[in-house]
Amino acid sequence: MSRNSFLAVFNQKAALTIFLVGKLIRFFFFFAFIVFLLKGTKSLAGYNLNQTLLFFFTFNLIDTISQFLFREVYRFRPLIVSGGFDLVLSKPINALFRSLMGGADVIDLITIIPLTIATFYVASLLNPSILHTTFYILLVLNGLVIASAFHIFVLGLGIVTLEIDHTIMIYRDLTALGRFPIDIYKEPLRGIITFLIPIGVMVSFPAKAIMGLMSPIGVAWSLVFGGLILFLSLKFWKFALKKYTSASS
Repeated sequence: MSRNSFLAVFNQKAALTIFLVGKLIRFFFFFAFIVFLLKGTKSLAGYNLNQTLLFFFTFNLIDTISQFLFREVYRFRPLIVSGGFDLVLSKPINALFRSLMGGADVIDLITIIPLTIATFYVASLLNPSILHTTFYILLVLNGLVIASAFHIFVLGLGIVTLEIDHTIMIYRDLTALGRFPIDIYKEPLRGIITFLIPIGVMVSFPAKAIMGLMSPIGVAWSLVFGGLILFLSLKFWKFALKKYTSASS
């Protein structure tokens, strides 16, 4: 399915080039903004330039990988509206897997490798221990688990309400708050985006872990929390399927 998705994109080379260049320009503008900001202020919520850049790179790494894997979510609503989801349910493949990962995004795939290298280079400048590096990797994976749960919730909501385009964009806007350390936000917003809408657990905790700011108990709690969010999203997906009305009914 991903191969077919890649071929469809590669057949439109001009559009591929424009989107890829646009992503790179957007990334470098944010990167330059952080550099110039920290050159003047020297710190952001107590974090120096390299630490702030690590938050930024970690956000982009988790966001890019999730967009690469779950691009099919953006094409889910037409399936529901047209009745094409009936065919998905009738085929011998898990409907959630087909709806969630039925067409990866080659544009994001192209950027994942250099982004991963840049992230670990910036992280290496902080001289982390092996333990803190392990915590970082575990929490990045946990961030992807939480991102998966968010996308599953969006799919379920799309079945129940037929509304998915605005929901996924709200998700993108909320996760964008994780570009910077969540410490820059005042309460109660900081608490809301840390626990209620777990952007902090998803994006900020990995960066804090590699800086030695997360205890083993905090890391373990984050992993349990990520597993719980995924479990609840799967339960909601099953509930949404029971509410689905096929095109023929």
